[in-house]
Amino acid sequence: MTYENLDAKLVNALLGDGRASLRSLAEELDVSVTTVSNHLSDLEDEGVIEGYTPRVDYDAVGYDVTAVIQLQVEGNALPGITDTLREHRQMISVYEVTGDYDVIAIGKFKDTDGMNDQIKELLTDPDIKASNTSVVLNAVSENEQFELDIDEDA
Repeated sequence: MTYENLDAKLVNALLGDGRASLRSLAEELDVSVTTVSNHLSDLEDEGVIEGYTPRVDYDAVGYDVTAVIQLQVEGNALPGITDTLREHRQMISVYEVTGDYDVIAIGKFKDTDGMNDQIKELLTDPDIKASNTSVVLNAVSENEQFELDIDEDA
């Protein structure tokens, strides 16, 4: 039995069903349960698989306002600003970026008042030079993952 591309196939199978049992994964991939278990442990140890979490539909639980916040930050203050953003539980993504702004953060809020309160609190920081906030009108695609390429010739 060859295990070429087994790790990529295992990751792709989990993308399809993150709650799949070791037995069902083994059957799907035509390998033993022990092989799946060993490869899965290796993928976790290597940080390829970082955890198993549910995908939450924030709209369905009342967080139906999404904001994209762009910030220009004083250079030496960047780590502190990104740490502050990361600590806000409603910020689901924080990125350091190139271009006119230094940071882009995506936040989920129950209403525009809650969004305004968090943004105003954030903007009291004197190290933030400028900001731009956009409210998302329609999430066309969100939190999507993609399957890994598998080299069938390997």
